[in-house]
Parts: sequence; structure tokens; C-alpha cells
Amino acid sequence: MRLLVVSNRLPITITEKQGLYKFQKSAGGLVSGLSVYLDSLKSSSCVENNYVWVGWPGIAVADKKKNEIRNKLLAGYDSYPVFITEKYMDKFYHGFCNNTIWPLFHYFTSYTIYDEEYWNSYRKTTEIFFDAVMEVVRPDDIVWIHDYHLMLLPEMLRKKIKNPIGFFLHIPFPHFEIFRLLPEKWRTDILNGLLGANLVGFHTHDYTQYFLHCVHRILGYEHNMGKIIINDHIIKADTFPMGIDFDKYHNAAGTKEVHKRKKELNKTLGHFKVILSIDRLDYTKGILNRLQAYNTFLENNSKWREKVILVLIVVPSRIGVEHYQEMKKQIDALAGNINGKYGNVNWTPILYQYKSLPFNPLVALYSVSDVALITPLRDGMNLIAKEFVSVKKDKTGVLILSEMTGAAKEMGEAIIMNPNNIEEIVEALEKAMDMPHEEQIKRNSALQKRLATYDVRRWAQDFIKELLLLKKEKNNFLSKILGPTSRKQLIKDFIISQKRLIFLDYDGTLVPYSENHQKAKPNKIILNILENLSADKATEIVLTSGRDKSTLEKWFGALDIGLIAEHGIWLRGDNKKWDIIKPMANEWKEQIKPLLEIYTDRLPGSFIEEKEYSIVWHYRKADADIGSLIAKELIDYLVNLTANMEIQVMQGDKVIEITNTDVNKSNAGARWVSKNKHDFIMAIGDGWTDEFLFKTLPETAYSIRVGLTQSYAKFNLRNNREVLDLLKLIIKIKKSK
Repeated sequence: MRLLVVSNRLPITITEKQGLYKFQKSAGGLVSGLSVYLDSLKSSSCVENNYVWVGWPGIAVADKKKNEIRNKLLAGYDSYPVFITEKYMDKFYHGFCNNTIWPLFHYFTSYTIYDEEYWNSYRKTTEIFFDAVMEVVRPDDIVWIHDYHLMLLPEMLRKKIKNPIGFFLHIPFPHFEIFRLLPEKWRTDILNGLLGANLVGFHTHDYTQYFLHCVHRILGYEHNMGKIIINDHIIKADTFPMGIDFDKYHNAAGTKEVHKRKKELNKTLGHFKVILSIDRLDYTKGILNRLQAYNTFLENNSKWREKVILVLIVVPSRIGVEHYQEMKKQIDALAGNINGKYGNVNWTPILYQYKSLPFNPLVALYSVSDVALITPLRDGMNLIAKEFVSVKKDKTGVLILSEMTGAAKEMGEAIIMNPNNIEEIVEALEKAMDMPHEEQIKRNSALQKRLATYDVRRWAQDFIKELLLLKKEKNNFLSKILGPTSRKQLIKDFIISQKRLIFLDYDGTLVPYSENHQKAKPNKIILNILENLSADKATEIVLTSGRDKSTLEKWFGALDIGLIAEHGIWLRGDNKKWDIIKPMANEWKEQIKPLLEIYTDRLPGSFIEEKEYSIVWHYRKADADIGSLIAKELIDYLVNLTANMEIQVMQGDKVIEITNTDVNKSNAGARWVSKNKHDFIMAIGDGWTDEFLFKTLPETAYSIRVGLTQSYAKFNLRNNREVLDLLKLIIKIKKSK
């Protein structure tokens, strides 16, 4: 089994000079993290030591050079290039990705640009990635797609391949109120795109819940423990906090190369307490806030002047983006002002460098720093925090960490603060500077143990393992699908039988659910199917429904079929007269109905359906999220209210039904099962009320649940269309015989 990694950028970047192409390793947390995992695949039980990485090589390549570049990347670097023109890449990457999704998902709504041309380029570029994946994907590949650049890709692939598809988002997923700022088509397509994956991963539980919340509010899909089932497709959203290569950083701190660089740094920094700030140039990182806090810290704490130094490393990022260049000017000015205000010939408060650092100098800087000041205003994870702690061989050092980072959920031993509040950052600095070594060691010991246990290999292994388990779970579901062999046997048994009984649920089984409860009338096709099946006197058809008997009589009264109304309260048999299953009371409705009316007033779109011996509260047309919350509240209220009454509260698909106890389709169906000796019994239904019937049918019966879900039924069909196809096939073959 091969792993197919798909991301915006390849782990190899190509540069071109005078017609010569140069290949070098790409920078970034995703590349470094995944490369560690890919190198460790030899010891993995999930995937063979075999992978291909699909992505953009960082340059537009001339047509005549594409085959040469493709072959070289595939043979030498296990990489498959996606060739994109500079025009598309500009509107895709600098446009939609970094001027729409990046600011919006990081809650910088005022920076977000809503440009239709950007959106079209995003979709078109994703299609180019899709074509590239289809060129290289094999039937047994695991496909793992990464990050916000490719959120439409899972659905495109799902329509063409059966491979397990995983998607991981490395930035925050925003709250519904932020996500809904996207135009309706964009937000709908993005969610549907992500739901094309089998497994959608996030760094924190909050991001996972925000995603599920948006899916519920915008698409109407509910989840069960993070799982969503759409037809025969199972999707799970789950949390996988990304780790680092702990051993690499921890062990590097003791190498000769790092030790040499530490000695050099100590010549400059050895007389000071060192506060380290290192981040990409990005408005989400809160660099200006930490500079303002450092200024206030020096102003309030004169004892630390000439004893502390802030090493400010700003890594260049996204050159040419207006917001970034403006922020660079502000950082330069503020750092200069602080140095001018407090510095002297013997002391420069801020050592400021605008550059990236190679691995060994970075580890050396982590090692000599006493405090790491990490203040993003919003961050998906933040691996710098983990790297700093991992390097500390003697377990000293203090991590100050923004509560807005994903890492803060795992690193509670750090000093956690709100980066929007300058005073909180100042208080954190004061606490860090005075923290005793014993407490530092205690905190970092716990952090290092956790980081060593859940490193980047474990993160990737857990994700792939869960993806494969979902594939297995789906296969288990699909094994219950009424396939060609079972279908053939069912029809054969139907043909040769002498006395047949067929139970058919209505809503969700013969017709799809409708927002307008009263408009789901049977069409000519359904009526024709029921009429043809019941025309054979050896076949008894019983239509089961939660609807009231007057509706069923109006719709199906002319047919020679049995009817079960209100989930088993009313029965209509051969004499076409309605009988009640047992003596019942309905005085309780006078107590329940006023309560339901209160909740109907609270939830626009909900309504009450009153039947003779039951009452139903519908909320299918209501806001999905609010409806779900209010329904849970109502159920709790009803269960407590009716605890000592002879009634039961049942929840269905967007409905709550209150009815008499011991009323269900099983008891009603038993009337038909017991009165004749049937040598063929079949029951088809889509809801929990049908499970009562499935449980009590004879072992030889064919029980079929519509939809992929756990069930007492022997078989599943995907949807009501497949139900109708099965019934049509039975009729066709019966007539031909």
C-alpha cells in the first residue's frame, strides 16, 4: 500500500537561472514534519516504505522541460509535480488562499477579500491538482491531502476513485459566525469539498467542533461522535495535534556544532537574560503586540534594564503582500524606538534580525534563551513552542504561550496568556523572569515527556491508522448492502414462495424526506408499484407509517393493501376497516400540547402535528443548529414530565413523537405475521421505528434498512431510489415468469 501525499508545495523547490534548474529542499513545518514520518515508514505497520508527494514545484516550467522535470522529481525525490502557470498561481495562492481564506480563518475579517475571480482561480487550480493526482494514483493508494489550499480536492477525487482519502487542515477552522461570511456558494462548496474525504483532521478539539457545527448549520448534516454518513460515504472529523521530531531537537542540543554556536552566542548574550521571539512575518503572529509588551515591561521594571535582551527574529514571508510590508515597517520602527528609548553604548534592548535561521543556529539560540515569548493572535498549532521546550537538555527555560494557539491546548504547563491584552503579556514576562529553576524544571519535565510521547511520527501514524479503520468500517457496512448475489436470491425466494408478506415503510423509504410534511404525496410510480405487487393474491403488502390514518386512507385507501398508521396504533386489514391495536387514552395530550406550543413559538419553522393518539413536534424546516439544541432540551423536559405517565417520548429524524407506551411497528406487524403461514417475509424501512419490526421478524425474513447505519436488519440499501429499483425488478421478473 502506497501513500500519496498531496499539498500545495512539493518538499523540493525548483529554481531556474539561465536555463539551468536547481533542486533544493523546501522550508516549512509541513515539509519537515511529514518528511520525518515518511522516512520512518520502514517501521510502520500501516504503510509500506513507498510514497509519492504531489505538489507545485515552486516555479512555472516551460512545456518542453516538463517531462524532464517530472522524471527527475519522480526518480530522485519521490515527487510528482503539478505544473501551474504564474497567472493561475498568483490568483490562487496570493489571491484566494492568502487574501481570502488565510485572513478569514485567522479571524482577520477586515483583511478578507471576496473576489469572484480569486474563487474561480481557486477552483480551476484545484482541478489542475486533481488531474495530476489522477495521473499518478493507484487503486491501492492512501491519499492524504493537506491544508487550506486544496479544500475542494477531496470531493473531486471521491467522485472518481474508491481510495481512502484523508484531509488535514493545518490552520484554524473558524467559528460558524466567521465562516458564514464567505458567499453561500463558496462556503457550501468548501464544506462539500472537505466531506469528500473519509477523515478530516484538525489540530484541536475546538476546530473539529467548529467544522461539524458549520456542516450542520450550512448543509444540515448531523454527526454522531464526529461521524457523518451521506448515502454510502462515511466521514469522520477528528482531532490530531501535530507534534515535532522531539529526538532530533533534543539530541541536537548536545552536538559539537550546536555547542560551538552556543559559545559564540554567549559572548554576546551571556551577561543578559535572553527573551526569544521568532516568527514568520505575518499579521496573525502578534509581533507588534509583543514589542509593545516588552516596551511596557522595561518601563515598569527598571531593575531589568541592562540585564535583559529581546532577540527578535522575523522570518521573511510572502514578499509583496501589502499587509506584510506595512507590518514590516511598523516592526522596524517600534524596535528602533525601543532601542533608542532605553538603550545605551553598553546595552541594546532588542537584537533584531530579519532573516531565517538554519537548523543548528536555531537550536543554539533556543538553548541559550531563558524565555520564549510566543504571542500569535491566532495560530493553528505553533511548532516553535514545542521546539523550544524540546531543546532544553537541563529542562530550564520558560515558555510564554498565547492561548490562541493550538499548542496551548497541549502545553498547559507554559505561562498561558491572552495576546490581545498587553498587560497580560507584561505580567507573563514578569512571572517568567522571576520563576525559580525548580519550577521551570518541573514544568518542562512534564512538557518534554508529553512531546516525546506524541511526536510527529505518532501524529501521522494515528491519522493513517484511523483512516484505515474508517475504510474497514465502511467495508463492513458495504458488506451488508443488498448486492447482486443476495438480490438474486431474494427474488428467487420471492418467485418460488406461495404466501408472501411485505412490510414497506413510507417516508424515507418509498419517498425521500420532505421539508413540507404534507407535500410528500405518493406519485404515480409508487402507486403503480404498490398496485402491481398487491395484484398477486399470494402477496400481502402492508404499508407502515407514522402518519395519521386519515392521510393514509386518502392516499392509499383505494389500494388492496394493509395499512399501519401512527407507528402501530391504527391497523387496516383485509376488511379495509381501521382497528385500534389496544384500548388507549389521549387525555394526556391536553397536558403536552401547551408545552409543545411554547417550543414551537421559540423555534421558527417548527410545527405540531396532532393525531388521535399521538402528537408530533416537527423541526425539519427550522434552523438546523438551533433546532437540534432546542429539541434536546424539549426531550429532557418531556422525559421528566412523562416519567409517571403511560406514554413514551420518541425521537426520529427531525421529529419528536409522544405516544402511548408499548406501541410500535413490531406489535402491529405481529398481527400480520401470526395470522398466516408465510414462506416469504420482507420488511424495508429507514428509521429507528422500523428496528422494532426488524428485531422480531423470523430468522428467514429479509429485513432491509435504508441508509448506511447500525441496524438489526440483515441488509442495507443506500437510499429510497434503490428501494424502488428493487421493487420494480421484483415486479418485472415476476411478470416474466
